Amino acid sequence: MRAVDSRRRKHHYQGMIRVGIVDDHPVARHGVEHMLSAAPDIQVEASVADTALLPPHDRLDVVVHDLYLVEDRPAIDAVATLSPVVPVLVMSASRRPGDVLACVRAGARGYVTKDASALLMLAAVTTVASGGFALSPHLADALLADLAALAETPRDDSAEGAAQDDPLVPLSPREEETLRWIARGQTHGQIARRMGISKATVDSHVERIRAKLHAGNKADLTRSALRRFGDEL
Repeated sequence: MRAVDSRRRKHHYQGMIRVGIVDDHPVARHGVEHMLSAAPDIQVEASVADTALLPPHDRLDVVVHDLYLVEDRPAIDAVATLSPVVPVLVMSASRRPGDVLACVRAGARGYVTKDASALLMLAAVTTVASGGFALSPHLADALLADLAALAETPRDDSAEGAAQDDPLVPLSPREEETLRWIARGQTHGQIARRMGISKATVDSHVERIRAKLHAGNKADLTRSALRRFGDEL
């Protein structure tokens, strides 16, 4: 792991976002580190070439992980391993919908392409750290098209499969509004302020939505919203 000069480290305080960066290309890795370190509320805890070199997960709030490391095979296993313990924001030169969907299925909280602006990258890290979902805007149309194709594949006729895949499972107007905000990357607190209700009420809406759609996490909810609302999201 590359040591971070202690003179350049920021004093960690409540609200500081602690980030680990994984990319096997030194120029790209150092560029992302420089970009994030310039933000007053972000502290780069580690900048490494391999997932195994990251510090303990309780020292990180977000991991920014390159999708294609040494091998030509995407690092989906690494994303799946990290996701249960720390939010993962995938960055990649790949714009392939299949790569994006694979990362989302593996539990990634966001996906940005390497040509993203500094403003977009900083916003993505902040969104993921606060519990939201971040996606490069130009990937949305491709992802929607891929989900539409997925919807045309043979369905699971079991009751659970039907409930999970059917975009017409009834939701109340408030539940639909909540689901839209979740898919746009809003946290429960932000949704509460936008809807003029308490965070506890938002939490209740989300639990009911998850039960109705058999959605386990925010990535599942985002996929359900894209399938349900499409271009109207």
